[in-house]
Amino acid sequence: MERGLPHGRAQPGAVTNLTPKSAKKFILDNTALMAPPHVPEVLLHLADEAHDLWLRTEEELAEIGLPPPFWAFAWAGGQGLARYVLDHPGTVRGKRVLDFASGSGLVAIAAIKAGAAEVIAADIDPFCATAIALNLEANAVVVEFLGADCVGSDGGWDVVLAGDVFYDKAFAERLMPWFAGLRARGADILVGDPGRAYLPRTGLQSLAVYEVPVTRVLEDAEVKRTTVWRLA
Repeated sequence: MERGLPHGRAQPGAVTNLTPKSAKKFILDNTALMAPPHVPEVLLHLADEAHDLWLRTEEELAEIGLPPPFWAFAWAGGQGLARYVLDHPGTVRGKRVLDFASGSGLVAIAAIKAGAAEVIAADIDPFCATAIALNLEANAVVVEFLGADCVGSDGGWDVVLAGDVFYDKAFAERLMPWFAGLRARGADILVGDPGRAYLPRTGLQSLAVYEVPVTRVLEDAEVKRTTVWRLA
């Protein structure tokens, strides 16, 4: 797990004590509108060194009903994947796209900017609904939000985009059969990954490699070598 960030992901059905109105205020108070360094075409409400959201522990966040704020950071895998989509718009143009574990919505926004016909941003963290809505507004784009665990389901997507999802062994073991099933019926599965521990070692084709600037507090590095993979 990355240094400087509370451990764990929100679980399906996680409860937050914050209402949509108070969630919006919390996001606006604890982030700044900025462009991720590797994807300057997109604006996001992100936490930076000026906001103590970096330093709050999981216990402190739990007191206000906030799951770990993955939505507040532009992770290396997501930045690499968004960069690839913007540079290769044919990947998504005219297609139905799922941005899985969307977080801030960065990859979803990149996909709709690249010409996708429809984009669904899916994340089980209930806070992401508000965070992504604010980020969509900042970029003047429209994307559907799905606040459900869609692993194992099939919405008929043409392309599934997944950034930084192989951080946990059990989660990776759930993902791969699902991805394989979608690929077998013809979906294109693209993964952005900066070398997470549970990335599969076989069955992936490298499409591009990027040197992505990141925040040392999160990654214990200033640049992460990030690969965009396609499920073969």
